[in-house]
Amino acid sequence: MQTTFRMDGLTGPRRPVKPWAKYTPAIITIGIIAAFALHGRIAQPANYNDFADHSALFGVPHAGDVLSNIGFALVAIWGWLALRPWRGSDRLRAGWPGYRLFLIGLFLTAFGSAFFHLAPGNGRLTWDMLPIALAGAGLLVGVHGDVRPGSKTNIEAIGLALFAAAAVAWWVYTDSNGAGDLRPYLLLQVLPLVLIPLWQAIYRAPRTDRIAFAAAMGLYVVAKLAELFDHQIASALGFVSGHTLKHLLATAATAAIVWGLTRRCSVDNF
Repeated sequence: MQTTFRMDGLTGPRRPVKPWAKYTPAIITIGIIAAFALHGRIAQPANYNDFADHSALFGVPHAGDVLSNIGFALVAIWGWLALRPWRGSDRLRAGWPGYRLFLIGLFLTAFGSAFFHLAPGNGRLTWDMLPIALAGAGLLVGVHGDVRPGSKTNIEAIGLALFAAAAVAWWVYTDSNGAGDLRPYLLLQVLPLVLIPLWQAIYRAPRTDRIAFAAAMGLYVVAKLAELFDHQIASALGFVSGHTLKHLLATAATAAIVWGLTRRCSVDNF
């Protein structure tokens, strides 16, 4: 049995992973792709751009939805400054190409989403979707590198970044022909929710990593629910809309991920 540096910082033998478990993520991925294919086109809801936030601040329209994106940039900057110095360490090297893409996508989300919400419409939606797709792709590559240190994560990051761009381009193309199809884009949102906890369970990721990602995914699911009930939340609370709340919850989700990674790389863990 080989002795290697493990994700939990210990040096010792890895417990072997059962062969059936290794193939489970690939089988589930194929199943999800098949389900999307069989489902047929998934269109953007007709009233998607009808957001509840009509606030204005210092001349900024839809101020809640626009300004709530600042958190994404702040978390991205925090993550970059805290994690980049550790990119060559055993604790982060394998996953860094993915986490780098995640942080870049997160930073760009702050600007792309703000630009979209200044004047919501499908013409601007591309600039919101693309960085979100890049961030999702980055998370997949980052965690895959963590659990499978031998993975060629630089190549994976490039490949999934290209897929993210192609997914958004596909929506733009199909939408311009009156039949917008979100399936490839949604795939990059669904797969991290399924594969990340599965990989971490199969390869016995450290407890801190699992807690951080579980918290992030829980917050993200709640964020999507807030998005779905945008108008209802705005009517009930008055001071904040569901979509603004979605941005804040999603920011907290990304902060949980960065927190978990910084904990792994902290000096106290050595």
